[in-house]
Amino acid sequence: MSTRTPIAFLKGHGTENDFVIVPDPDNVIDLSPAAVAALCDRRAGIGGDGLLHVVRSAAHPEAKGMAAEAEWFMDYRNGDGSIAEMCGNGVRVFARYLQHAGHTTEGDLAIATRGGVKTVHIAKDGDVTVGMGKALLPEGDVTVSVGERSWPARNVNMGNPHAVAFVDDLAHAGDLYSPPPFSPASAYPDGVNVEFVVDRGPRHVALRVHERGSGETRSCGTGACAVAVATARRDGIDPALTGAPATYTVDVPGGTLVITERPDGEIEMTGPAVIVAEGELDVDWLETIAR
Repeated sequence: MSTRTPIAFLKGHGTENDFVIVPDPDNVIDLSPAAVAALCDRRAGIGGDGLLHVVRSAAHPEAKGMAAEAEWFMDYRNGDGSIAEMCGNGVRVFARYLQHAGHTTEGDLAIATRGGVKTVHIAKDGDVTVGMGKALLPEGDVTVSVGERSWPARNVNMGNPHAVAFVDDLAHAGDLYSPPPFSPASAYPDGVNVEFVVDRGPRHVALRVHERGSGETRSCGTGACAVAVATARRDGIDPALTGAPATYTVDVPGGTLVITERPDGEIEMTGPAVIVAEGELDVDWLETIAR
């Protein structure tokens, strides 16, 4: 660490996808993968599915090029300390933090991520809507497996990779502690988030997810978007062809998200975001972990 100043942190969640938040506007805190993993540890640390490192875009080498569009950069880390391109629930919680800290108010703002600049709207009722960009649907058959069962999966990329499998029972997903095997290996050279999906009603589905680098989580925003797009295509719905937006309700273990795909391909995700606590990290402990 470059400073002995106490390090502030907060804890927040979006549909129970929870995050450690570390405000660091000038990008002076050295958050090594080991430090991130320790902070996200639910027994020996604060606990979280991931970490939101809050940095001004101009102060981060990966975000300087986006500084003119978005003042703040979400330097997102998975719970194991690895870097991820994007986290939809994380963006909502990141926006809530910016509002909590007085950096923004209700209304529209832009947030820089490794998946590009995301547009966000903070509503008066507390829900946060994030423009998640467009889904890419790579060609090719993909299969995912759990134990003796296997299913065809839809390959959807939301700035990060997803495999969406429709199943008869969410229990068939197993414990989701370890990554479900997939084939072919070439489909996801850097690993994949796997969603298992069941129908709940018209344009209403439920999922369980294994998040790459985190295990099973209570919610996955990009996963919910991937699931909505995969379900729409399965249902024969493509807003680009119909000219009408398609909205799906997606139940996750931690709550409910509403996903809309517009005719121009842009996807919007709406859901809650909550800050639950704030405090200070023990710098000596963090320094020991980071070595």
